[in-house]
Amino acid sequence: MACDLWLVPLVDVLCHSPDNPFAEEIAVYDKALGEAGLPPVPVYAYMPGLTGDVAPVAGFDYDALHFLRRAYLLHLSGLAVTPVDELGGDYEQLLEMFEPTAQQSHLVWHYDHAGAYVPVDFAMPLSTDALLEGGGPLGSAHGLLRELQFVGPSIGIAGSSSEVGAAVTRSLAQGSMIIFS
Repeated sequence: MACDLWLVPLVDVLCHSPDNPFAEEIAVYDKALGEAGLPPVPVYAYMPGLTGDVAPVAGFDYDALHFLRRAYLLHLSGLAVTPVDELGGDYEQLLEMFEPTAQQSHLVWHYDHAGAYVPVDFAMPLSTDALLEGGGPLGSAHGLLRELQFVGPSIGIAGSSSEVGAAVTRSLAQGSMIIFS
């Protein structure tokens, strides 16, 4: 199966439109951010060349995402990042052993098929009942990029030059949120 990342430009032509398909989600994100003492999802004024069009920006299979998460947990825990042909129970064991650490990770503590990363910098993913019912924990694009840059060298890539890293960098540069589908 494949996981697609989409960029949602946070521009007024989309966010203030009565037809905004993300209005409910953004309201839930704003509430969770506010409860955490953080600013709301930013909405930017229209800029020439940037539309309110939502566009796919990257795609990868779920196994690749799980391998990346496995590498992150191993590296963060000071364990050797070793190649494996398949995840099997190894990944599940890591998640169980390091659950408190996993819950603090923007990369790991996120649903595979839904959820969002917003261009607001905060330390740990936000998790409220409303978020979990809708699409999962809310991640910070800044936090995700830091984690990709941290794990990248342990798997032989620069974190911001990977497909996901490039998507996150682009989202921050243009003020977009990233959604998984």
